Amino acid sequence: MRTDLFDFELPAASIALRPASPRDRARMLIVQPDGVLRDGIVTDLPRWLQPGDQLVVNDTRVISAQLKGRRIGRETEPKIEATLIKRLDGSRWQALVRPAKKLSQGDVVRFGNEGRVCLLGHLDAQVEHKGDDGEVTLSFSFHGPALDSAIADLGSPPLPPYIASKRAADERDAADYQTMFAANEGAVAAPTAGLHFTPALQAALRERGVGIHLITLHVGAGTFLPVKVEDTSGHKMHAEWGTISRDSADALNAARANGGRIIAVGTTSLRLLESATAEDGTIQPFAGETAIFITPGYRFRAVDILLTNFHLPRSTLFMLVSAFSGLDTMKRAYSHAIGSGYRFYSYGDACLLFRARS
Repeated sequence: MRTDLFDFELPAASIALRPASPRDRARMLIVQPDGVLRDGIVTDLPRWLQPGDQLVVNDTRVISAQLKGRRIGRETEPKIEATLIKRLDGSRWQALVRPAKKLSQGDVVRFGNEGRVCLLGHLDAQVEHKGDDGEVTLSFSFHGPALDSAIADLGSPPLPPYIASKRAADERDAADYQTMFAANEGAVAAPTAGLHFTPALQAALRERGVGIHLITLHVGAGTFLPVKVEDTSGHKMHAEWGTISRDSADALNAARANGGRIIAVGTTSLRLLESATAEDGTIQPFAGETAIFITPGYRFRAVDILLTNFHLPRSTLFMLVSAFSGLDTMKRAYSHAIGSGYRFYSYGDACLLFRARS
């Protein structure tokens, strides 16, 4: 499909720079199966679900993947920023760097801030490989837990570019950019639909008779990237690692057999569930990478309802929600959201999408 079909105009003022407080007081636009739109708030979620429905949440935890440093070993020492996007082994990471033109294969980048102590006072990494679009392989001077500790000490939350371009990350983001379910470290971007949850909302869902299940997909920086090709068939998704336990798969299959619906909290949960589901609709245990790219025409096998945020124009995520609820319906929903003052992107408001009847 043509990428420009998924374009729309978004006023800069619609981009949320901080989350709602409390989190479950964010607004929620409900898109019903027939395309009817209703305005609500996240605390309304239990009344839109039924006893026996099953909520699936991503429990990944965002690491402090944003590092700042400088190139060393040559006459000049330009500043370098790196966002870690994928662990390769105990000492090597794929990263996005800027300005990429300042680095060549073999260069050494020293990460660290004056006055902050990190093991030996800094963290060095050699550029082992340089690819396209600012992507490099960094080989760090530390390994395993020592490297993890250094990154946690020197790094900061990798806020999405549409927030980071308007303000610097601060101590509030360290908490704001983690969901209440965050447990398994490895993501470089938050599964943002999960940011709307509070213990009170979780308790209300359980009281309603809705089950809650945890799966893990370590979200990569590719979630921020717009589709640059003219046709979606030419876009290559970044692979992300995920896991669904046998117990979770069995419980979800049993609930569906008894008439319960599966509600994915976030596009990350949806993508992992669809990757793990067989043609007959049976959800299988899963442990590995997925690069599933969902566009209109995709046949959903696992997910009946999707809770998600409002996404970027021309993004793979807007394509996904258009596949789920219909492109025309989602364009109309986003137009309504913009006109009604809904807040967009990672810290923004929510959509509760029911799968289109067609």
